[in-house]
Amino acid sequence: MIYRRIFGVPGWEARNPFSEIENMRRQVDRLYQGLISPYARPAAGVFPLINLTEAKDRYMIRAELPGVSSDELDIQATANALSLSGDRKIPEEKSGAKYHRRERESGRFSRVISLPGEINPDKVQASLVNGILTIIVSKAEASMPRQISVR
Repeated sequence: MIYRRIFGVPGWEARNPFSEIENMRRQVDRLYQGLISPYARPAAGVFPLINLTEAKDRYMIRAELPGVSSDELDIQATANALSLSGDRKIPEEKSGAKYHRRERESGRFSRVISLPGEINPDKVQASLVNGILTIIVSKAEASMPRQISVR
């Protein structure tokens, strides 16, 4: 039994048909980790996190932007999308600080939010309070529902 496990000789025990694929995946992961510099950090992911809600005449976007001031933001609107970009600055730790976990990243960010319908780019309002950016976007007249009277 030990001889079979050490030297990979097929035995009578049942084998997982996907074990070889899993083994290959682990080997590729190890190879990939070897190519990355030990000081490289993974990307921060999608930032900022947003909620997009819809009312009868508008869309409301709320974005989490802790530590970002309003002068560091750039908001642009097109017919059916909103672009949000800016610069997030996080104070550096003292030299010689040893991180045990680093999840907050600083630097430039950009996010395009596709809207479900057309908007009026001239009627966009934005406010930043306590790290929450609230953007209210009016729907275009053509995309708003109309009440039809029945005769």
